[in-house]
Amino acid sequence: QLQLVESGGGLVQPGGSLRLSCAASGVTSDSYGIGWFRQAPGKEREGVSCISSVFRRTNYADSVKGRFTISRDTAKNTVYLQMNSLKPEDTAVYYCAARVRFGVTCSVAEPTLYDYWGQGTQVTVSS
Repeated sequence: QLQLVESGGGLVQPGGSLRLSCAASGVTSDSYGIGWFRQAPGKEREGVSCISSVFRRTNYADSVKGRFTISRDTAKNTVYLQMNSLKPEDTAVYYCAARVRFGVTCSVAEPTLYDYWGQGTQVTVSS
């Protein structure tokens, strides 16, 4: 069974940076495509970024392109989301999720496709 644990959230000023981590256990995270999602109070869960397991292709929501970068460290069995130039509208609980079928490419358009989810980490961007 795959377990996912997010960390790295916190309070940051607008324009600042955070790096979120998604640590996988049970099996290597390289066996799964990994997606990042976020959900703000009163809003639907929104796809942020993903990375496929075999080809390591990436996708980003338009709202974060040029600001966020997803990567993975195989040795540490961890996927990262580097978030730069943060805006107040980035405030949300951020979740990582895994899908075994995302080997070639990946998508965050449909959250229900993902099989495993972490518990989330809070990101607050405020001055």
